[in-house]
Amino acid sequence: MKVSICTITFRHHLISLGEIAAWAQSNDFQGIELWGAHARNLAQQPDRNAEWLDGYGLSVPMISDYLPIDADAETLRRKTVELCRLARRWRTRKIRTFAGNRGSLATSAEDRQRTVERLKEICEITASYGIHLLAETHPKTLADTAASTMQLIEEVDHPYFAINFDTLHVWEGGDDPVAVHRTMKPHIRHYHLKNIVDRADLSVFEPANVYAAAGSRQGMTALFEGCVDYGRFLSEISGDPQAEASLEWFGNDCLDILRRDRRQVRQVIEAREPARRTVNF
Repeated sequence: MKVSICTITFRHHLISLGEIAAWAQSNDFQGIELWGAHARNLAQQPDRNAEWLDGYGLSVPMISDYLPIDADAETLRRKTVELCRLARRWRTRKIRTFAGNRGSLATSAEDRQRTVERLKEICEITASYGIHLLAETHPKTLADTAASTMQLIEEVDHPYFAINFDTLHVWEGGDDPVAVHRTMKPHIRHYHLKNIVDRADLSVFEPANVYAAAGSRQGMTALFEGCVDYGRFLSEISGDPQAEASLEWFGNDCLDILRRDRRQVRQVIEAREPARRTVNF
């Protein structure tokens, strides 16, 4: 399994991509997931691209952005093409967005159909670039529960439409991540891994709070110290050599937390790998 860090972790840090890459390389990460805002800003630095990142032994597994589903068709088309071109620059075939901005129970059948049609339009564009569009499992979107997410997959019905499986948010939606994964696996192209101390703390991940420099970080915790059982979940996915996951950390002490989480992820995966046969001559 390939494990990446996310540049969104460093949204309030005065740190360069080169420094992030050097740190990721030295701490056993295989990639850097680019936040869409960072990918756009890096467009002003032509020497920062996939070839440059190759020098660190790293790649960009995905660009995570928020395409304007509710915008007019031309604006959505332009933003999608821009994002696809950035993805091509970083040699990634995955871009992530949200399936609207209202939860499934708060969305009328008409509005749901409109969002589905927009997602299909986006997929037609991304497919022309050989890029998958990933909808993230996330509250206040049409992918807020396992049932609604599976329905969305059926409704969009496009070979370039897939899922970014945010494990915590699947659990937040009231579903068992392991059970959901077994059903949804053919449609999953990426995983986000993060945890929380208590269900009562989940509001800490509200976008308005997460993106605020002075926002609360209360309840955010290391991967193996929260409500979601990541030992069990990693046992479920670690046998897939094609699996790609990102440690999505929004809290303080990011380097220490990510270093420790990466080490523990490796230990859990290695403990579950079958022993290698040796031959004595």
